[in-house]
Amino acid sequence: MRGPVVVLGDTLLDRDVEGVVNRLCPDSPVPVLDETSAVDRPGGAGLAAVFAAAQGAEVVLVTALADDAGGARLSALLAAAGVQVYPLALPGATPEKIRLRARGRVLLRHDRGGASGEPGEPSDEVLRVIGSASAVLVSDYGRGVARQPALRDALAATRAPVVWDPHPRGPEAVPGVHLATPNESEVRELVPAMPGASRLATASRGAQGLRRRWRAGAVAVTLGGDGALLCHAGSTPLVVPTPGSAEGDTCGAGDRFAAAASLALAEGALVSEAVQVAVAEASRFVAGGGVAAALPSDLAPARSAPGRAVFRSLPRGGVAGEPVGVAAVATLLREVRAAGGTVVATGGCFDLLHAGHVATLQAARQLGDCLIVCLNSDASVAGLKGPDRPVMSEGDRSRVLSALSCVDAVLVFDEPTPAATLSWVRPDIWVKGGDYATGGGDDATALPEAEVLRRWGGNTVVVPYLDGRSTTDMIVRTLAEQTR
Repeated sequence: MRGPVVVLGDTLLDRDVEGVVNRLCPDSPVPVLDETSAVDRPGGAGLAAVFAAAQGAEVVLVTALADDAGGARLSALLAAAGVQVYPLALPGATPEKIRLRARGRVLLRHDRGGASGEPGEPSDEVLRVIGSASAVLVSDYGRGVARQPALRDALAATRAPVVWDPHPRGPEAVPGVHLATPNESEVRELVPAMPGASRLATASRGAQGLRRRWRAGAVAVTLGGDGALLCHAGSTPLVVPTPGSAEGDTCGAGDRFAAAASLALAEGALVSEAVQVAVAEASRFVAGGGVAAALPSDLAPARSAPGRAVFRSLPRGGVAGEPVGVAAVATLLREVRAAGGTVVATGGCFDLLHAGHVATLQAARQLGDCLIVCLNSDASVAGLKGPDRPVMSEGDRSRVLSALSCVDAVLVFDEPTPAATLSWVRPDIWVKGGDYATGGGDDATALPEAEVLRRWGGNTVVVPYLDGRSTTDMIVRTLAEQTR
């Protein structure tokens, strides 16, 4: 591949809630589900990106993330799956699909998040990565990303093969896509069927109608357990059957099909070859247990007891009312952005807070309208500094930082780097102390966060750091004095 596989579209938060039903509700004849566990995963375009990344491809996801706990959860799950997120702003709430299940069967699906808002403008880096892609998959879930004008212009201009997985509520595909992949029901909604026509005739007529309307190279209509029907410029469609019969949970099968076809095209396959690969992959996906079995092992921590959050909303040792956690940060982001303000963020361990830390934080706060501190958790600090660190718990460190007048909110993260956190917060400016980069901080582009900030047009800066102040040195001197 000459570039990354780019997945573009709407990402949802899917949650499967498992439980047991032993009784009916006393005030209504409906079953009562006693929750035993919950599994969170990216849905929509996010799920297609996870599938592609699990095959070893370099995957970039261009999607919109909201300033809420759902957006934070998605950012962390995608990062854990190895997906590089290039986020757009998303007004409103993260769309969620919650399936209530008992003994493997869905009792009810609960959707929340409300009407979709218009996603924000893409940065120059987003447009550049689309232009450098080896293939682009548009995974449209009808919530606005595929309708964004600048993104559509970039899709029309790219030389990479474009696969378009449409949605009846979404826009038409941009002219010239290599392959569109609607399912049967989507085809019937997009192209009215002739009364009395057979299943294959309806699929073929619909596919040819979409191919002409969208000026697409080919349209493959997925037929569930019967494979797919491929229509191209020739008059005779190609039917690609499944390699064997498979029954199971088909949730996510369409995303698996589109992702597999995109990867095949990125490797230089013909469209007919890509569809055959996609049918085989989707069939194995369903036969192998569906989405729960197909997710990479990296996402295993997503299975949790009820109420687990990605970033701790209340670190150990904290007290209610402190500006710490996802809820506090989300509220702050909404208020500052609604007023047209500048969001500044910085990060670190901040173990044994000293004058050097304070100087950096004060200088950072002067660069914008709020300052968010991304704080390494105890586990993250131990991984970076060794088993004897931190000296102060994350709860105590959070409380001390949040008490400073120059700090508006604190967010604790468990990963070695704040990349997932930054993809959700999307600060306008990221700040580090001047001793961080090689050469005393003269080269800000050496910061590992600089590449992440460029994804949404953010800037990375270094501020002067007070000489002679170091947490590690303080600990060493203290231990030396104790041993005298």
